[in-house]
Amino acid sequence: MLRSIRFGEADRVLHVYTLDGGRVGAVAKGVRKTKSRFGARLEPLSHVELMLHHGSGELGTVTGVELIRPHSAVREDVYRLQVGLIAAEAMLRLFTEPEANERAFHALTRFLDLLDEAPSRAPARPALDPLALSFQLKLLWLSGYLPHIGSCAECGEAGLVGFSPQAGGAVCREHASGALSLSPAGPAGIEALLRRPLADAADAGLSERASRDALSVVTSLYEFHGGFRLRTLRAG
Repeated sequence: MLRSIRFGEADRVLHVYTLDGGRVGAVAKGVRKTKSRFGARLEPLSHVELMLHHGSGELGTVTGVELIRPHSAVREDVYRLQVGLIAAEAMLRLFTEPEANERAFHALTRFLDLLDEAPSRAPARPALDPLALSFQLKLLWLSGYLPHIGSCAECGEAGLVGFSPQAGGAVCREHASGALSLSPAGPAGIEALLRRPLADAADAGLSERASRDALSVVTSLYEFHGGFRLRTLRAG
């Protein structure tokens, strides 16, 4: 479950990402009542199996819930919760349609499983977490926005100094006008995150500057291709 919004006196509107149907919205009626049989199973970031009734409206109605993985360890730790909320918002903004994407679904469930076991890094900045950066880069890849990093996106030369979302990737000094500035370690760090599975994101060995470069690239791709910024990144 990606997001839960209060609705009326006792209901909630849920935004979930499903294996078979992609992004889905549903109403959980009476879920905020203390005697609700669903409430404890519909926490944000939980992995559940929902039974929905689809009427004439856009939103389904929750008629049953089976808890698969609660991911309570994520919600009970402030740092891990912030990392998880970044991932949830990225899913919400990049995958907006009720269209199945099996790879995106499995990437999300794998991410949450790993986050359960990840160490708390407080007071580190969650937006620079290697797992969060790796997950977002993979989502951009699955959305069709994979950045070209190995050589200049304009001429194919090495010696990369910047990143241009307009050009679709990293650029050399000759083509760096108006581009984001990158440190020498930035492109290599981004490539390492893209190449490694999510479980090995921390082994990429990114410096703080390389992590900031990766975050700048992710943010610029959101803005250029989607016209949005993640609120959770500004908070994290």
